[in-house]
Amino acid sequence: MELSPSNYQHRDSQGNKLDFPVGKVVCIGRNYAEHARELNNPVPERPLLFIKPATALVDLCQPIQLAPERGPTHFETELALLIGQPLTRATPEQACDAIAALGLGLDLTLRELQSELKQKGHPWELAKAFDGSCPISPLVPIQSIKSLDDCRLQLLLDSELRQDGSARQMITPIAELLAYISRHFTLQPGDLVLTGTPAGVGQLQVGQQLELRLLEGEKLLKEWRTEVV
Repeated sequence: MELSPSNYQHRDSQGNKLDFPVGKVVCIGRNYAEHARELNNPVPERPLLFIKPATALVDLCQPIQLAPERGPTHFETELALLIGQPLTRATPEQACDAIAALGLGLDLTLRELQSELKQKGHPWELAKAFDGSCPISPLVPIQSIKSLDDCRLQLLLDSELRQDGSARQMITPIAELLAYISRHFTLQPGDLVLTGTPAGVGQLQVGQQLELRLLEGEKLLKEWRTEVV
């Protein structure tokens, strides 16, 4: 099935449209040491950045459409931050103040193509930035979060827990991560930042059911369900 651009809009957990434009998605590679090791990748000395365009964004609550002709699609579950203020050469404190909301995202990856591109020393965009490659959940206002460091994600695949990661396990913490990004290029209101995936990634298959959970410590904040078609 061919993937195509959607009419994605940022929405809150009640389904209301948020008053932010839809911008770029800045993604962080290998921000959890165990994930780097599971793919036999070195742990980076500094954040590894890449970008998905706005056309990659789709609603997580809609079915995930695979395109088998492109090769296997792997899931990578990540904490997603909605930027609410411009950030350029920001301090970590300024970066935290610019977060408007938080949710979960899937960094869908064409793993075989990514491996081929890496072997050739080529950029990853063909494997990472295709249309529909970034399903995003509804977003929880940052005022509802007491501690960013306690934020946690879980992914259950057909009721089996596959990924479970906390912001405290990140190699580069959230505030420092946003400040680092802003030293290289400006983050604009409406941009999203995906903060890296914990170990447990794997291939998606048609018919699978996904449950994504956003927690703060042991407290469940929100959960969302989707399926693969």
